[in-house]
Amino acid sequence: MTVLAPSRPVLVRAFSAPKGFGDQTLRERRPDAIELLGGIPDPSVLPTAELTEATARVVARPGAPSLQYSRTEGIPALREWIAAHEGVAVERVLVTNGGFHGLAIAVQTVLERGDLVAVDNPVFPLFLRGLELVDARVLPIRVGAEGLDVDALAAELRAGARPAAVYTVPEFHNPSQSSLPTARRRELVDLAEKYGFIVFADDPYRELRFHGEPESLAPFHDSDHVIHVNTFTKTLGPGLRLGWVVLPERLVPDAVALRSRQDSHSSTLVQAVVAELLTGDAGLFDRVLTGARELYRSRAHALAEVLSASGSFDVTVPDGGLFLWPRLVDDRVDADRLAADASAEGVEYQRGSFFPSGPGTDADRHLRLAYGDVDEERLREAAARLGRAVARQR
Repeated sequence: MTVLAPSRPVLVRAFSAPKGFGDQTLRERRPDAIELLGGIPDPSVLPTAELTEATARVVARPGAPSLQYSRTEGIPALREWIAAHEGVAVERVLVTNGGFHGLAIAVQTVLERGDLVAVDNPVFPLFLRGLELVDARVLPIRVGAEGLDVDALAAELRAGARPAAVYTVPEFHNPSQSSLPTARRRELVDLAEKYGFIVFADDPYRELRFHGEPESLAPFHDSDHVIHVNTFTKTLGPGLRLGWVVLPERLVPDAVALRSRQDSHSSTLVQAVVAELLTGDAGLFDRVLTGARELYRSRAHALAEVLSASGSFDVTVPDGGLFLWPRLVDDRVDADRLAADASAEGVEYQRGSFFPSGPGTDADRHLRLAYGDVDEERLREAAARLGRAVARQR
């Protein structure tokens, strides 16, 4: 069992220092650089016109209720829509300022200072920043082709590890693009109930599935040992800063009390506009998702096609989400030098080593390529440039 002791420097470094973390560039960027850096939704699939119209209707209401204070839990219309979308009781829904805010609330509601938290390996780095709030210790659990390795977690538990929580991105994992099958979700929840920990299920990409059938949320929602976190960031726009958590009933009072002592509630105006958008046209959200899924499917395939044809990368087309996680085929290629050479060619991406990882992974041999806000022509050009960058080392 490899556990990292608490302290802010350790958590910032995480399992090993993410090379380039916090740096904006490896060198001066070319004016024609193609950035494949972040999970950014394409503006063309965001409902900008509908949001404009919904905002006008909301602001025009007599008494301007959207410009007043509202409840800590969130306004009723939005919570009711989320509850129906998730298939849970409305009392379990707490509206948040995006996904990371939901994770921060989960961390502060559940964890005591110095607690042990099992996390994805490799892991989304921002979550480790959230753990700084409680000086948590970290237990890395490998993520494979089927998401979090539940068997590896079970082995750690049998060996005596007692995490207070387990963090995972269950669908279209960032960075590895894998998903946790429904049967494995049930096994994870069974472990949580047996050993008494809480699962933080961070699910911002769930709605962006473009292949296959969605995995079930029932294992998460049917247990009082899971906090399910989601957001409108990837579907309606990051600038809204609006998300939600589905809490076990027993944790709702504590989470609401915590929130009331922080920022009180999310923007009443933003909540009202989104509620108007979603309830005023019952089919709008599905249409937004349909357009997004078609666009991201096409872009994922275009990028994967050129990368695969180069012979330099082992590529699996994801079933959804916003990221590709290709692996360098030739182990003689230096991944850090490749990032510098790619930058010189005019392509910026996140190196696999950016994502903190412990033993049992080859994250440093991977590239995380984000295709959400880059058109197909530029994606194909980016892949060609990456091929040229690899060729510099041959």
